[in-house]
Amino acid sequence: MTATSVIRPGWSPVTIGLMVLGFVVFWPLGLAMLAYILWGDRFQSMARDARDQWNASPMKGTFCNMSKNTGFSRTGNVAFDDYREREIKRIEDERAKLDEMRADFDSYLRELRRAKDQEEFDRFMATRANRTPADMHQG
Repeated sequence: MTATSVIRPGWSPVTIGLMVLGFVVFWPLGLAMLAYILWGDRFQSMARDARDQWNASPMKGTFCNMSKNTGFSRTGNVAFDDYREREIKRIEDERAKLDEMRADFDSYLRELRRAKDQEEFDRFMATRANRTPADMHQG
């Protein structure tokens, strides 16, 4: 007996157990199992009918054309396409300048932190060097 023959649509101890377990673990799983028990034998025909209706729908062509026209595709208007390409190039150049400026600023901040850390370390060493042996035993 294979797993596919045990878990099939319909009310059986296995499907009921899986449904209860699904509700206990995460309620949408239990709901999905209930739907499978009730309508599982019709899922294949429902999927086939939905696919056939989508293929016959005029919306399919619209969505396919929309997916082809995303991104930087040409519109057919040469003047607009040239303008858009120039603007995109200008924006990309500005973005590169901002990225370079950000890197410079990050470097500047790192140098400031390093200088502050060095100053604090030098102050610690100077304080430590000026301590007397009696001060060292107290604290």
